[in-house]
Amino acid sequence: MVESLGVAVVGFGWMGRVHTQAYARVLHHYPRLAVRPELVAVAEDVPGRAEEAAAQFGFASTSRDWREVAADPRVRAVSITAPNFLHREIGVAMAEAGKHIWIEKPVGLSVADAQAVADAVAKAGVQGAVGFNYRNAPAVEAARELIASGEIGTVTHVRVRLFSDYAAHPDGALTWRYEKERGGSGVLGDLASHGADLARHLLGDIASLTADTAVFIPERARPTGATAGHSLATGGELGPVENEDYVNCLLRFASGARGVLEACRVSVGEQNNYGFEVHGTKGAVFWDFRRMNELGISRGTTYQDQPVSTVYVGPGAGEFGAFQPGAANAMGYDDLKVIEAYRFLRSIAEGVPHGATLQDAVHSAAVLEAMGRSAESGAWVDVASGA
Repeated sequence: MVESLGVAVVGFGWMGRVHTQAYARVLHHYPRLAVRPELVAVAEDVPGRAEEAAAQFGFASTSRDWREVAADPRVRAVSITAPNFLHREIGVAMAEAGKHIWIEKPVGLSVADAQAVADAVAKAGVQGAVGFNYRNAPAVEAARELIASGEIGTVTHVRVRLFSDYAAHPDGALTWRYEKERGGSGVLGDLASHGADLARHLLGDIASLTADTAVFIPERARPTGATAGHSLATGGELGPVENEDYVNCLLRFASGARGVLEACRVSVGEQNNYGFEVHGTKGAVFWDFRRMNELGISRGTTYQDQPVSTVYVGPGAGEFGAFQPGAANAMGYDDLKVIEAYRFLRSIAEGVPHGATLQDAVHSAAVLEAMGRSAESGAWVDVASGA
């Protein structure tokens, strides 16, 4: 017997739409899932946007106030896709109301914010999932298994990159993303949070780091109306960009491995250039999000001049088999969110977490805060103690 589960979405920008589409698709790919999500409510404070969502996707009710969702007994699980500065307040309130939460990274503006949501989830005994979607790529899961198996030997170093041009246009609107009070740490929260999670997911805890940050477009025009995504704005009053466009970081892992993490939101010519290169004493593994279903793998005993093979992942890798029947059939970004929805709903059905949790968000936030402290001081920073 499949149980009906009332779900709601709070914040219906682009990511709210992605979560909604994932709920709509999840049973198509996972027909044996023990719960069936039903779109009960959508909350969005931009006039008319919630009504548009209801008309397109069939939400039973709409609201301008997320508090109405928290009070709605029909809602048992909530996607929180509102701006970063609202994550803590909404996340804690939803957990205290007994709702399971699927919340987008970086889960607030600080370690304290992420920890507050994690604590509320634990205290309420509900499930909490976090939108670290790149770890869900079947090729990434295959790479993690390959590394853990020792096939590339002892990991020596890794490079994680996240380059994008979504903020490269000088006429990009000065939205909440560029304000410290509402957006937090700029590209650190937007992209480096994914990098920190990927690095830890693949290689274990990050012990210490040193970082440098920069703002390359110091002013932007304030928007004159509602925005979604990365809108352009001209003619508005100019205001300062308060958080980082770019970060580079040297990492030391608890294992002894070394790493480089670099992220930029204003890289002209780069569209979603996300990936990693992990090197070991016997080989290496390479992944590029733009070729999401491929891995470059070098392994063997020749060491010098050892070749790299391209491997197309297939049904044996991660959740690939829920989407495609054979290797080299493409999966896409939205499929990663369907996997995330599946793991969130499975967590609810089974009462144990599957996929990225709030504690993973706390670990990522600790790395981001260490980056900020290091960029200010110019020194190496211990991630665990903040020294």
